[in-house]
Formats: sequence, structure tokens, C-alpha cells
Amino acid sequence: MTKNIFSVITGSGSYIPTNKIPNDYFKDHVFFGEDGLKLEKSNEEIILQFQSITGIEERRYVDNNLVASDIGFYAAQKAIASANIDPETIDYIIMAHNWGDIKYENRRTDILPTLASRIKHHLKIKNPNTIPYDLPFGCAGWVEGVIHAERYIKSGAARKVLVIGADTLSRVIDPHDRDSMLYSDGAGAIIIEAVESKQPVGIIAYTTESYTTELAFILRMGKSYNPNYPDNHLFLKMQGRKLYEYALKIVPQVIKASIEKAGLSLTDFDKLLIHQANTKMDDAILKRLFDLCGVKKIPENFMPMTVSFLGNSSVATVPTLYDLICKGELKNHSIKKGSNIMFVAVGAGINVNSIVYKVP
Repeated sequence: MTKNIFSVITGSGSYIPTNKIPNDYFKDHVFFGEDGLKLEKSNEEIILQFQSITGIEERRYVDNNLVASDIGFYAAQKAIASANIDPETIDYIIMAHNWGDIKYENRRTDILPTLASRIKHHLKIKNPNTIPYDLPFGCAGWVEGVIHAERYIKSGAARKVLVIGADTLSRVIDPHDRDSMLYSDGAGAIIIEAVESKQPVGIIAYTTESYTTELAFILRMGKSYNPNYPDNHLFLKMQGRKLYEYALKIVPQVIKASIEKAGLSLTDFDKLLIHQANTKMDDAILKRLFDLCGVKKIPENFMPMTVSFLGNSSVATVPTLYDLICKGELKNHSIKKGSNIMFVAVGAGINVNSIVYKVP
């Protein structure tokens, strides 16, 4: 039987900021609605309702001296060490992020040079054929970066690719918007390599879809809900209800599309590693997926979650989740050899993607 080239993850790493931010951190904030009016509920009520819906009890923020490329570099270092490769042999560095490097002092986006170029510099890679580039694609950016890597490897353009996801959402949240409690900082990375195999292994199938006609600005940058805040300061804004409604419809379809491309059924999967948006939305997506596929029972520990203690760190959620499981740091979860797992994400754009991955 002829051997084919497949894309296999050979190493992973993550950076989890050390600053734990519990929900009571927000107890003295002054929250406003979209209409610019102060919310009537007490902060205690707002926080309790938030926690019951999202499942988030705390999140992580970076130290004031760190930016996204710093924590992306830390995650990349760990992934390279985990894969036990010479960084000079990396063909591409794909850096998924959404806001660039934002310093604590000025909160302005800085993407020149690209964050991928900065990380290549920090890694001291001299090879001119190691090509770094950034990928802003909403929260689905890291998964899309893995899809890019797969295409490079399958085309013969690459043998080793470093894919990183890092964001510092703490630098772009409106302190007067209760949605600010969702977001956190973090970074995750993998090394993905070309592997010859007679049997399919690694990335088996993938799907990406984009919906911009009605949904392009569900997630966007906008002014503070506090009418007295200067208009020249922009913050992350989200139409949460609308995103929830569309995600429930679109995400299960995108997952099912990849499953069908792989010639598998939902019951062939051991894990669903989904973007850690919030507990309510992810649970609803999972139930809708099982209904769509005609499977009645959801297996125990099928969808591991970290959002309760790490919050929503955008592009970093999926690679961080994967790394924690691989390192045995997430209770009751492991990735078994020969099993099928799914990477799934949805984010600004609206962009949605999924990958079927067979563990070697």
C-alpha cells in the first residue's frame, strides 16, 4: 500500500497568565447598557446571573509588562520543546490573534512588524525560509491556522509548521460593559509535521464557513457604554443574543460537514474540543449537534471545558485546552491513541470551522 503524507501534531504548549481574576473583581464596577443608561440591578445580582449563564468563576490576565507576542512566544517555546525539533527546521510560523500587541500603558494596537515576525525573532530563528505571518480571523483563528498548515503540508510546501494563538482581551474590554467579565488572556501553540502513513492519521477532514451578509458586525470594536467615556477609546463589543442564536444553527452544521467528509459518524469520536465561549452556548451547541446527527446520548466527558477557571481567551482557548489534556492537567480527560477528536471554533466574521483529527 502506498504511503501518503498526513499532518500530525507532534508537540504542544500553552501560557496561562498567573493573575487570577475572580468574579468579585467586578463588584465595584459601574455597568451601563447599550442605551447608555446605568443598569438597575446591583452588581451582586449581575455577577450571579453572569456566573449561572456562562459558568465562569474566574479568568486570567497577563502582567502589565506582557503583550500578546510575549505570551505567544512562551507557548511556542513549550510546543517546540514538546515536539523535540530544531526551530530552524520550521517552515511557517502562523500567529492567530485579533488585536496585535497592546501595551498596558496606551491600549493601542501594534502589528508592525507582525506578531509572527516578533516571535520568530524571540525564538532566534535565522533561517530565511521560515516564513512568519499573522492570521486575524476572530476566535476561530487558531483552528484556521491549523487548516492553513494542513494545506501547506499536503501541497509539499512545508514539513513543519508552528501554529500559535494568543490574545490579551483584558486590554480591549469596556470596564462599563458586563460582557467584559467573559474575557481573558492566554496563548497556546502546536507543532504540526508531515508524516508518512499507509492509514489516514492526523488531520482527516476540515470545514470552514463565513457568514458576513447579516453577521459581520455581531462582534466589533465600539465606544464604551458609559456615555461619559471618551469616544476615541474603542472596546470589544458583542451582540450576545444574536451570536448565540446563529451559533446554535451554524456550528453543528459545520461540525457535521467535517464528520461526513471524513466518512465517520458522531459516535466515532472521543472528544469535542470546542472554543470556550461560555458554558451555556457550548452546551447548547453540543445538544444541537447530537440532535442533528440523530444520536440520543451524549457520552460522559465528551466536551472538556476550561472556561470556568480560564475564561474566554479568544484564539487561545482551543490550543490551551488541547495542551492541558495532552499534559494530563485536566481532570478526567485524556487523548487516546487511535481515537478521533474534533477541533471547533466560532468567532468574529462570523467565521466557523472544524477539524477531524485522528490521534496517531
